[in-house]
Amino acid sequence: MEWYWIVLICLSSITLLLTIMSFFYYPFFKRFFDIIFSLLTLLLLFPLYLILAILVRIKLGSPVFFRQVRPGKKGKLFRLYKFRSMTDEKDGNGNLLSDEERLTKFGKWLRKTSLDEIPEIFNILKGDMSIIGPRPQLVKDFVFFDKETMNRQSVKPGLSGLAQINGRNNIPWEKKFEYDLLYINKISLFNDFKIVIKTIGKAFIKKENIDRDGFATDEDYGDYLLRTNKISIDVYNASVLKAKEMVNRYGK
Repeated sequence: MEWYWIVLICLSSITLLLTIMSFFYYPFFKRFFDIIFSLLTLLLLFPLYLILAILVRIKLGSPVFFRQVRPGKKGKLFRLYKFRSMTDEKDGNGNLLSDEERLTKFGKWLRKTSLDEIPEIFNILKGDMSIIGPRPQLVKDFVFFDKETMNRQSVKPGLSGLAQINGRNNIPWEKKFEYDLLYINKISLFNDFKIVIKTIGKAFIKKENIDRDGFATDEDYGDYLLRTNKISIDVYNASVLKAKEMVNRYGK
């Protein structure tokens, strides 16, 4: 057989495979890619994981990892892992200082490059998250979701997503949720690959749109609703209490 026939057969096979994988991407192949991508990331970035863990231990203390309960697909709670980016400094009464006061220069760098989030690869391997999807919000954000916004919980949360490449935290909450819902309606292999490439560019090349204007860290959704008079103080307090109860029940 001539060499060009072999090349043609190979190209045709690859094209057919990619077509099948694209067509059945979400129901079957998305999880497969999550596992392969996560394992490759762990293998390739293991030295970086080790270096960052040592730096976090030296500069911020123990524990190295920050763990927090987040809502996942269909509202199921899971424990998310990150490299910690803040100290545990407290005031004279034993209360934690504000995020702005506890966020060090090193911690800001971790957040700006998104390197604090790479331990979420373990969440992806466990099946709690996906490479691409709506970002997992706080439980105290989740309790304020209306029926439409709750649709973002119909898929697994992601390490990155459409909102992250279109402003990240520096866009209104409503716009962020709009991007999340838009992504859910257009899940595809091509779109996920495009988001991965743009995420790398945003985090490591342009390094833009990391923080919400006027805040050291992102403003909680409930705080935003209260500040803009979209909910009453009674609704706010009741929802915050509900969030605490959800987290406490999960921890038992």
